[in-house]
Amino acid sequence: MMYTRVDLCWMLSIYFFCYQVVSGRVKREGHYVAAVYEHESILSPNPTALVDRRSALELMGRNLDVYEQQVVAAARQGAQIIVFPEDGIHGFNFTRSSIYPYLDFVVHSHSVKWNPCREPYLFNDTEVLQRLSCMALKNKIFLVANLGTKQPCEHTDPHCPSDGRYQFNTNVAFNDDGMLVATYRKHNLYFEYAFDTPPEPDYKLFDTPFAGKFGMFTCFDILFFEPAVNLVRQYNLKQVVYPTAWMNQLPLLSAVEFQQAFATAFNVNILAANIHHPTLGMTGSGIYTPVKSFIYHNMEGYGGKLIVAEIPVITTDYKTSLESNERFRENLHHTCETFTSTSMDDQVCFKEGQEIPDRVSEKGNEQLPPTFYAEMMYDNFTFVPVWGEKGELQVCANTLCCYLTYQRAVLTNELYALGVFDGLHTVHGTYYVQACALVKCGGLSFSTCGQEVTDATALIDFQLWGNMSTSYIFPLLLTSGITLDYADHMGWKNNHYFISKNRTSSGLLTAALYGRWYEKD
Repeated sequence: MMYTRVDLCWMLSIYFFCYQVVSGRVKREGHYVAAVYEHESILSPNPTALVDRRSALELMGRNLDVYEQQVVAAARQGAQIIVFPEDGIHGFNFTRSSIYPYLDFVVHSHSVKWNPCREPYLFNDTEVLQRLSCMALKNKIFLVANLGTKQPCEHTDPHCPSDGRYQFNTNVAFNDDGMLVATYRKHNLYFEYAFDTPPEPDYKLFDTPFAGKFGMFTCFDILFFEPAVNLVRQYNLKQVVYPTAWMNQLPLLSAVEFQQAFATAFNVNILAANIHHPTLGMTGSGIYTPVKSFIYHNMEGYGGKLIVAEIPVITTDYKTSLESNERFRENLHHTCETFTSTSMDDQVCFKEGQEIPDRVSEKGNEQLPPTFYAEMMYDNFTFVPVWGEKGELQVCANTLCCYLTYQRAVLTNELYALGVFDGLHTVHGTYYVQACALVKCGGLSFSTCGQEVTDATALIDFQLWGNMSTSYIFPLLLTSGITLDYADHMGWKNNHYFISKNRTSSGLLTAALYGRWYEKD
């Protein structure tokens, strides 16, 4: 049977399309497929012991073997980019000396174009970079990973350490040809005595054909203006990769809770990969858009977890942040005013005529609930209890006043409280926080408010607002089992910031406005 050239071209196109469908490579226009892997890293049994390079490579090789399996699995599901966690290859709790055999050499320069897989002998001590590069190349996928790196320096450099080298906690990004396209050195170290802080913050981007530019930072960086916030705002970034080794701290700083809050606050996609060590409180990874997330949080089980999801490419004119949220549109009743935050990218909409009073009214001579104090997140919060089926509350500290209107569907035997903190946080880091928080308490006594709680049954309609002095506010909405929910309304009005929700999807753990006043750090 003879085929014409047209017939052959048609058959080839059909074959190619079928291959794309089978391999999972057909994607909706304006979307891309991302993957993150929460890795249970194989750790050194004695990280302070001095070992040779060969022993260090053997340990790291076992973690890289797992990485390679996950890259193959992600690529088979059509992933175009995969992100691995901080400390996933070498581990943690090293000294400056003991980590040295685990460090690769990397050039932190845009002027050097290097493909470690194709050019393995260009630099010494680059075995880890070579394996990562080859994973990206063989699977035709962008790959982001974290490793320790070293860089020699001269004593004429005023910042050069006494041993003549810098040691950095470093993210690396490879394109789908294995080319090293970006390196980022972590700026805000969290008790990482083996590493140096770079002399200046890195603002590192890499370009992709499927979603434009991505920025990257690491773990503790997310709480600070430099470089995370400045990077996102200065370059108008809409896609972020985020390796982390985050220890969860409820009720305000669990990993998935704050990762989602950052995505919502800045109207960005975040690909966040956390390490998995439940005994250390470390879990919580996800692929986040401003209005939806694909998350993994597991404090019980062991082993890694691959998350793959198709998400929309966010551009500078992309309409999200509640405006495209179906649940939100259903509540508008066709009439609303739109307000845009002057400092965040979120667009918000309120029912026309809806007003928020400057203060909660006092009805007659009703007895106000008592004010009490309790420690939450190592800070001294001022609380008022949330009693009864419905009500209006106010609590203040320093210049910040927080307000709450609420209604419960059914009264449960659970104590909730409205808390406020306006001050400098000084434990495990120093940074200024303004917070208004509705939280479930650990028990029925006031002293349990602020404790870590993971389960709740109360379904609460609420509106929470405060006269925040900072424009950088992260909306937190955490529900039973460490799951996420999404606000119906949020934004600025009358110099107050709001978040509101009609009926959470499950029992409410935390609803909060977490403000960071960076200038006062």
